[in-house]
Amino acid sequence: MAVLFKGSFTYLRARTCVPSQSDFGGPTVPGLNLTRDEARERAALLDVDSYDVSLDLTRGAKVFGSTTVVRFSASAGASTFIDAVTDTVHKVTLNGVDLDPAEVSDGVRIQLPRLAESNELVIEADGLYMNTGEGLHRFVDPVDNEVYLYSQFEVPDSRRMFAVFEQPDLKAAFRFAVTAPSHWDVISNSPTPAPEAAGTAADGTERSTWSFDPTPRISSYITALIAGPYQSVRSELTSSDGRTIPLGVFARKSLMQYMDAENIFELTRQGFEFFEKQFGRAYPFSKYDQLFVPEFNAGAMENAGAVTFLENYVFRSRPTDAMVERRAITILHELAHMWFGDLVTMRWWNDLWLNESFAEFMSTLCAAEATEWKQAWTTFASMEKSWAYRQDQLPSTHPIVAEIKDLEDVQVNFDGITYAKGASVLRQLVAWVGQEEFMAGVREYFRKHAWTNTELADLLTELEASSGRDLKEWAAKWLETAGVNTLRAEIEADDGGAITSFAILQSAVPDFPTIRPHRLAVGFYNADAQGKLVRTHREELDVDGERTEVPALAGLQRPDLVLLNDDDLAYAKIRLDEESLATSTTRLKDISESLPRTLVMASAWDATRDGESPAREYVELVLNNIAYETDSSVVMVLLRQLATTLAFYVDPDHRDELTGRAAQRLRDLSDGAAAGSDNQLQFVKAFAAHARSSAHLETVAALLSGGRTLPGLTVDEDLRWELLTSLVAGGEFGQAEIDAELERDSTATGARAAALAKAAIPTASAKAEAWNAVVVNTDLPNATQQSIIAGFNRVHDRTLLEPYAAAYFAAVRDVWNTRTHEIAQQIAVGLYPSLLTNDETIRLTDEFLGQLGSESPSLRRLVLENRDGIVRALRAQAADR
Repeated sequence: MAVLFKGSFTYLRARTCVPSQSDFGGPTVPGLNLTRDEARERAALLDVDSYDVSLDLTRGAKVFGSTTVVRFSASAGASTFIDAVTDTVHKVTLNGVDLDPAEVSDGVRIQLPRLAESNELVIEADGLYMNTGEGLHRFVDPVDNEVYLYSQFEVPDSRRMFAVFEQPDLKAAFRFAVTAPSHWDVISNSPTPAPEAAGTAADGTERSTWSFDPTPRISSYITALIAGPYQSVRSELTSSDGRTIPLGVFARKSLMQYMDAENIFELTRQGFEFFEKQFGRAYPFSKYDQLFVPEFNAGAMENAGAVTFLENYVFRSRPTDAMVERRAITILHELAHMWFGDLVTMRWWNDLWLNESFAEFMSTLCAAEATEWKQAWTTFASMEKSWAYRQDQLPSTHPIVAEIKDLEDVQVNFDGITYAKGASVLRQLVAWVGQEEFMAGVREYFRKHAWTNTELADLLTELEASSGRDLKEWAAKWLETAGVNTLRAEIEADDGGAITSFAILQSAVPDFPTIRPHRLAVGFYNADAQGKLVRTHREELDVDGERTEVPALAGLQRPDLVLLNDDDLAYAKIRLDEESLATSTTRLKDISESLPRTLVMASAWDATRDGESPAREYVELVLNNIAYETDSSVVMVLLRQLATTLAFYVDPDHRDELTGRAAQRLRDLSDGAAAGSDNQLQFVKAFAAHARSSAHLETVAALLSGGRTLPGLTVDEDLRWELLTSLVAGGEFGQAEIDAELERDSTATGARAAALAKAAIPTASAKAEAWNAVVVNTDLPNATQQSIIAGFNRVHDRTLLEPYAAAYFAAVRDVWNTRTHEIAQQIAVGLYPSLLTNDETIRLTDEFLGQLGSESPSLRRLVLENRDGIVRALRAQAADR
């Protein structure tokens, strides 16, 4: 599954018509939180053969019919349970004997007593449609009132659609039969069969049934159902084993006009060719559909042969190149999962990191070596690495191989360690053992373990065999300990500038003292005839211990800039020596390549976040150099970090002044950018986000009205909403203007944007209405809730949020206990009073944590992470003074 990076993009969502979240049971409902011990016990008892699942999707807006027939063997006489989150269980028949549903089912689990060696279980139930992006999600398109469904099962939600032994190591063949309105398309893991007429529903709708062939043996969390009047574009490719693989790209009818299917097919073909060659194995499934679905919580999900994607990847307005690249990486990430995750699957969720990190690493490698996105490793350094370093410095950081005791553990573990640090460490491992040796081990791993479940040791065994390296110490230091090291260069030179001694110093923080081995490069950069800083020497070496001498650099002339971890092979924070820091600060734009520029900026960002250098210096560094940056994703990340610095790290006494100056600089950068360029578009968006003064808001209004134009800039629908929201947050526009814009754009995207803008109205009553909609009411869909939370936090005057600090702590425990995981986590993270960076927020947080105790480790973790943001902000603000 590809996750969304917090703060990377604004995802706006819409409303559906389904039951309230309170009908679904929150994280603490007994039975929802399967433990690892329970899973082990059940796996020891059972061997599951097959599921036949019949679904009736023609029974109205609240429930659907779900009949499951499971065939499995077991230890004779044993008892266990099957997972089934249901509205009603009508019938349970085990080996021909009817069990009383009232006695064996609690709405979450169904108890199975006295099993035989060979068993057939039949369960007839009603399932609930969801509006949370979990289970079987139901959405109504406001453009044409058509209904669209899709499933999202990772981690534990296939049990919301059918009865199932919900754990990854109980693989089986799944056969689905789906009855739905005849004008729908129905897509699952197997190729879509011709539908057969099934009569008329109670409301007069003509029905058909689609009976799919069984899947190979796969885990339940990668099964899928997508149904509705989706439109599609079809193509095909030839796999490396000679098979013809049908391809499909799907979206809602009202979005299909914006679908650039050929670009998606081209990326897919490039990915197929690259992965089949690298993995030494043909694509393992019979077709490959990619479906863009509404109100999706993640970036995408690796359902076998039926990948679902966030609908924002269908570009109805001009996207930034960063967004297009992110889509490309996501497409390749999910395709890599078809082998690593779907063909070979982790035994339990403690190896989730390997599943996701491998896909993250391979998608970037493929993008850089096989597609137009040759700068993908620069994007990786800018985006994924910065996410990893941030996560690894939180109080909740954990080893890459995390202890996953239960489902609640894993649900909060889709984090920067699981994805970005894991992928970074895999890149380090590849540099250490060699890429071909690494891939040779992976190929043997797939050969031995196809269609089964594995653990980390199974992969490491093959990598040791292929590389000749003993990976036990490497795994212990990199995978079983937490924290990030810091590397510095210690350089001595004679009066003539010749290096007499060069050493790399490694340090660790006291809480996580592990000193690790690194494979890295040291780059020397000097000015060329045109004044550009270019690399004139590169030294690659192994670094280990607190001090590593580099005798190969002795005798060389000291360069203008020394860059540790050149090419970004290692996972470590970097600090520049004094002379290199001076060079980079004054001549950053002269560095000719984007990756070393990004590494220098990353070092400056780390120092700002750590309170080692004043935040205003980072603001100036970004504004003085961003116009020269050519990588769209880097520009996006720098603008996001600029916004974070202004909001949290700058001394509050100077925040408004510095924000105004930054807005003016961004306006000037917009005016000076090349006509129609990606930088122009990003600078305009950033200017609107930071506009505060009357003059700046007048400029925003003129851009919206057309009174002010920039050559090559089209103010399309999505940009109009961003400009309008800037004016709403600034107090220039209100509900009337929001309503008028929504009338222009009466789509799901427009409704979500309107919800965000309404919550951004800078009045106490508007904030109270937004708060109540999210916290007090329980019927908001995931998408609308996320938009309202974003608008609620869009303030110029932070005193508007002060009443909600205490209110947050009074409400969040009940929210956590009564909402589904996705909804509860949105609120717990999004409504924490992070903009109130003061000691009172810390006091309230500590008081709440004391009351919470050990009641909910996952909620405690999220609140601790939020608290750390306040502590870090206060430290940075002190340094900025």
